[in-house]
Amino acid sequence: MPNTINSMIRWWAQEKPELPCIKQGADQVSYADFNAWVGRVAARFTDAGVGAGDRVCIHGINCIEWCVAAIATLRCGGVFAGLSNKMVMAEVTYLLGDYSPIILVSDDEAQAKLTDMGPLVDRHGHPVRAPLRISFSQIAALRNVEGEGEARDVQQEVDPDALAYIVTTSGSTARPKGVMFSNHSLIDHVSAFRFEDPVSDLDPKMYIVAPFNTTAGGMQMLHSLIQGGTAYIDDKFDAAEVLEAIVRDRISIFCAAPIFLQRIADLPEFADADVSCIQVSFTGGAAVAPKLLRAWADKGVRVRQMYGQSEMGGWGTVTPPRLALDHPDKCGFGGPLRDIGIIDEEGNFLGPNQMGQIVMRGPGSMLGYWNDPEATAKTMVGGWIRTGDLGVIDESGLLRFVDRLKDIIISGGLNISAAEIERVLMEYPGIEEAAVIAAPDEKFGETPFAIVHGKVEISVTALVEHCNANLSSYKVPRYVAVHAEPLQRLATGKISKPVLRQQYAGTEALPPRVR
Repeated sequence: MPNTINSMIRWWAQEKPELPCIKQGADQVSYADFNAWVGRVAARFTDAGVGAGDRVCIHGINCIEWCVAAIATLRCGGVFAGLSNKMVMAEVTYLLGDYSPIILVSDDEAQAKLTDMGPLVDRHGHPVRAPLRISFSQIAALRNVEGEGEARDVQQEVDPDALAYIVTTSGSTARPKGVMFSNHSLIDHVSAFRFEDPVSDLDPKMYIVAPFNTTAGGMQMLHSLIQGGTAYIDDKFDAAEVLEAIVRDRISIFCAAPIFLQRIADLPEFADADVSCIQVSFTGGAAVAPKLLRAWADKGVRVRQMYGQSEMGGWGTVTPPRLALDHPDKCGFGGPLRDIGIIDEEGNFLGPNQMGQIVMRGPGSMLGYWNDPEATAKTMVGGWIRTGDLGVIDESGLLRFVDRLKDIIISGGLNISAAEIERVLMEYPGIEEAAVIAAPDEKFGETPFAIVHGKVEISVTALVEHCNANLSSYKVPRYVAVHAEPLQRLATGKISKPVLRQQYAGTEALPPRVR
């Protein structure tokens, strides 16, 4: 159907049949073969009952089969949602209950982890039917035309404005939120990117290391497929391997968190590496050191600061190349198809150099939050996305990000909700107060630091074990401080995190690492 991701895939399969669509290591699949493979998997999904609006959850590391399962779901008229392979059982079962998928596609590791999965319930406690489990190996078995699914495909009438994709984000609440997109909004998002930041290469090559279950990884994968490029994918980040791939394969689009760009720049071989093939490079999610931008600029690559969030498809505004070095702390003007603004607490728009909440609107905005109309109404107001972040727009129109109102910790490019960790901490016997703030980390940039108080003696070792059982590893605090006295609070009754941040400012003020 027109104006869908599958109409784009079919078009590129016709126009660029032999062009590699996705490459992972030595393995690659052309657009023609990818399109046919998607058709066979979509037929399998349809046989299993997937139709318009039905969810398919994909749980596992980045791989070609992950991409096939996602696009096959869309071809059925269904909705795909990625689950992090770092999630523990409690997190996975909550989301499976909330999304209520017809099918759960997963790799062998995830299949083994979910062997003892108990009954599923939705967020209201109502029973949910367990999904049919399909492994990546079963998806791989349908790659060739031999055997089951030969020459099969699905010609499902798909509404381009209907829900198609859910990104699970930490958000600022104690439970993950599902950010919803349609085929139409996803294509609009990519179209805006092409207008605002055109790539001269007719067959762009995008290197993707971010997990597909995140906005960064999932959106980059869809960007590449929609615009008919080649996605070079990996299931982990290794600085030396990424640099080698950039040089060898002449990658033209490479976007990554500042800490990953720094690791590449720190390699001895970076000095002699020819990375001038990179035409587009964004970074964001953490402060960017001017020294890092200069290191890449000296190699012919203008790395630019961007600002966005999942609700805007992950990318909202980026500094133009001509201003990247002179304004390393700025995030651009928005664009011809995107507006940015700053509002006060009453929702009034503020003038230049006045600090307030960043708001954005334009192509690729979310449809809303899954099963959460109240949160949707608070975030989407008058056509604008209220980001919950503080910023300033200067007299020239450039945006500067100031701070995160939503209290998100960004560790290795991954968003971690402090409230989610606090919820788990408060479930531990004896804890009466808990606050989580960001602590500096040489490897990941930031890492969770938990400050707790209770009237009884608290075992830090047992508390960390409790967190390990209920949180993904990267969310488990690496620092824990136990306060004998209650934590200081603001006039509103909330724990004063500014006081805690000041108290533990600097690495010398931190307690010993617990993991």
